[in-house]
Amino acid sequence: MTLKFRKSTRWTFCGIAVLCFAAGSLFTARLAHIERVRADNNRVFELRVYHTLPGKVPALESRFRDTTSKLLTKHDLNVVGYWVPEGAPAWDNTFIFMLAHPSREEAKKNWDAFLADPGFQEVLKTEQADKTVEKIDVTYMHPTDFSPMK
Repeated sequence: MTLKFRKSTRWTFCGIAVLCFAAGSLFTARLAHIERVRADNNRVFELRVYHTLPGKVPALESRFRDTTSKLLTKHDLNVVGYWVPEGAPAWDNTFIFMLAHPSREEAKKNWDAFLADPGFQEVLKTEQADKTVEKIDVTYMHPTDFSPMK
């Protein structure tokens, strides 16, 4: 009986040790994840809504496709996507895109470089000659803690 008690005590001890190791590993992994999320919490997204003059969305799409998107990339302005609303007449003259930035400071630095770029200055001259954009709405957003995109 003493031998059986010692064997079960050893197995119990081993089981507790394995369980403690697993719990400690999971806890440590969770702490590492919290630190990673905290390090990324300066990331912001920028939503830009361009309201065009009637019928000018195709011209604006061409401008972005052919010129502007390349300049954005050149200046580390990371586009998440471009969109044109459908099925809502009030949004017929709208072009939308979103960018991701490491921080607001980085966004400002990159936009300043973009605006000073001679290539973009040419785009501005073209825009002034053949006006397409009536108004631009800009919104900076930070992801929530439960957002799948951070």
